[in-house]
Amino acid sequence: MKSQQPVLVDFWADWCAPCKTLMPAVEAVAEQFKGRLRVGKVNVEENEHVPFQYNITTLPTLLIIKGGKVSEQRVGLISRDNLVKLIEPHLG
Repeated sequence: MKSQQPVLVDFWADWCAPCKTLMPAVEAVAEQFKGRLRVGKVNVEENEHVPFQYNITTLPTLLIIKGGKVSEQRVGLISRDNLVKLIEPHLG
């Protein structure tokens, strides 16, 4: 995945309650950083090969990809405020 902007990728599944809890925070930061950050969501049930490419074994997992490489990985729930703090250093 190559983009001039950093990309936040949210790995989730329908059966994952913490993933559903995290979704509003991900959607909020997508809006907050619109134009500076791309956001993608990967349903691991519909895209079974993608988690293996990034060694994803636990949900939810967030990746920040910059310059085509993973620059940050966060596993588990995270608050919106902490998600913002995680993203901001990657915005340049």
